[in-house]
Amino acid sequence: MTDEGTGVWMYTVVGNGPLGDDLPTGVAGERARTVEAAGLTAVVGTVGLDLFGDAALRHNLEDLDWLEEVARAHDAVVGAVADTADTVPIRLATVCPDDDRVRSLLIERRSDFEAALRQIAGRAEWGVRAVADTTAPPEDAPDAGGPGAGARYLARRRAALSSRESIERAVEAEADDVHSALLQIAAGGRRQRPTAPVLAGTRAWMPLNGTYLVDRARADEFAAAVAALQDTHQRLRLDLTGPWPPYSFTGIDDVHEEPS
Repeated sequence: MTDEGTGVWMYTVVGNGPLGDDLPTGVAGERARTVEAAGLTAVVGTVGLDLFGDAALRHNLEDLDWLEEVARAHDAVVGAVADTADTVPIRLATVCPDDDRVRSLLIERRSDFEAALRQIAGRAEWGVRAVADTTAPPEDAPDAGGPGAGARYLARRRAALSSRESIERAVEAEADDVHSALLQIAAGGRRQRPTAPVLAGTRAWMPLNGTYLVDRARADEFAAAVAALQDTHQRLRLDLTGPWPPYSFTGIDDVHEEPS
């Protein structure tokens, strides 16, 4: 696919059914539209390959401001569709040569899309992050010196390290408990890669970065459970986000288009 002319940006896939004509604008300011095949509907947009072709994307995706703007526009289309239908989001920056290739993908991956739609039917994704401070208690004032000062210093250092390790174990146990409790309500859950222990120069640490697939009918119950877990897990600060389109639970990691 050359970087001239236009291509077709894929946003999401739903089962056949009316989505209405009021789809939002997409990553290129284009009006999102639909392509149908194999009992499925892809929500797509026509984009210029000068900005969204292979070479242009390789360059533009390194521009974080550009990437953020495009990701927001992509998510806005996916979110709007998710408000009206169960939907399988497509990975950002999936561009096909034309509508025929989109139809071919729907036919080739029909069983995968149908399985994903069954999995997420009537459900949405929620995020729960647990943040903790693993700072050990402050050390005593420095030793004034004299016989045994070095040994006393090493003993204090060992005690501080042991205290921090004990705090980390307790925090991890609480995070495990929160995740297990939420899985009793959610239809599915995943622990995503946590952030580094040091955030913005603090000791903040994220022992749980979880995503959960929750029946829409149980959304209030899930939110109430997070609030109750916050009350009983004082070492953690729990942050609930959502509902989101089920990016983490479709089982479709990638959709490849064929270069022309």
